[in-house]
Amino acid sequence: MRKLFLPLSIAVCIICCGCSNKNTECSRQIFAMDTVMDIKVYSDKQTGKSSLDMVEKEINRIDCLLDRKNSDSEIYNINKKKSANISMEIFEIINSALSVSKRTDGAFDITIAPVMDAWGFYDSEFRVPSESELEEALCGVGFEEIQLNRIQRNIDDDELQDISDDVKKDDISADKGGIENLKITMPRNACIDLGGIGKGYASDKVVEVLKNNGIDSSIISLGGNVYALGKRKNGEQWNIGITNPYNKEKIIGTLQLSNKCVITSGGYQRYFESGGVIYHHIINPKTGKSADSGLASVTVIADKGITADGLSTALFVMGLEKSIELWESSTDFEAVIVDVVGNIYITEGIEDTFHSTEKYEVIHRKKM
Repeated sequence: MRKLFLPLSIAVCIICCGCSNKNTECSRQIFAMDTVMDIKVYSDKQTGKSSLDMVEKEINRIDCLLDRKNSDSEIYNINKKKSANISMEIFEIINSALSVSKRTDGAFDITIAPVMDAWGFYDSEFRVPSESELEEALCGVGFEEIQLNRIQRNIDDDELQDISDDVKKDDISADKGGIENLKITMPRNACIDLGGIGKGYASDKVVEVLKNNGIDSSIISLGGNVYALGKRKNGEQWNIGITNPYNKEKIIGTLQLSNKCVITSGGYQRYFESGGVIYHHIINPKTGKSADSGLASVTVIADKGITADGLSTALFVMGLEKSIELWESSTDFEAVIVDVVGNIYITEGIEDTFHSTEKYEVIHRKKM
């Protein structure tokens, strides 16, 4: 078996800020979530450095929070107990993931973890599982079986004083003198993995940190998941290149935009070869095998990273026709789609911002 992809295994590398003048570039490189991340901000030296310090801390926090193999994480605890009280943050992340699952008819599914493990994609110990192994792994897949519940109960003043510090203020309903317990319940054979939306969520939190620190110009690349905050120093929009899935050294075109997240999913990103067959990491939750939808890559452009991350995976699984149908019924994303024979399709919402020397087709909404 020949491994064609290996995740980088390097320590966190920090590039010192080279900011000496007002509104110059400050950059930081971080290794987290099994990928190299690059964040550039434009600010004065002090604000830039302190903001990047906070960004690095936040990324590492989220990495630990979502790592299902980390015994200190909430996700590990959920997968172990199957029924557990959870924080507001995890509740909202899982709720967002389930929302993507519902609107894509399960093409994106956070209960895919047993199947990913069967293929060895989580730890890069790649292997081709037997049909019986896949069948067993698929028994635990099904986002519909996850239940999220909000349970409101009243508390008295004495109990309120005894509430531990890890209970967030958002969980306390002061006007009603109550506390809201957030709970998740799932089947015994289920196991969730939030890696499919993890970097998208992290980009949203990075943007939040930067905005809270007065940063209004930044380019955030979390392993290729890009968020363009504000505009460039010269007042122009950011130019975001979209990788050619058949030659990663080249691009198929660029997008000019600001305050948008751009996330690409493609079979070329992580894969291995065995017996002359290439297996990639984007799994169809219904078959347990690498998605074979006729697509080479899908790029989603959206306001929120968590939305773009989940949808880019789902559209890749769904294929061109169903992806267009979903786009036509939605208002929260645009897309660039490349099929396996090299045809490029873009949705009409980015027609004025997408530029390419390649031939491409613009998908227009059907007129009623």
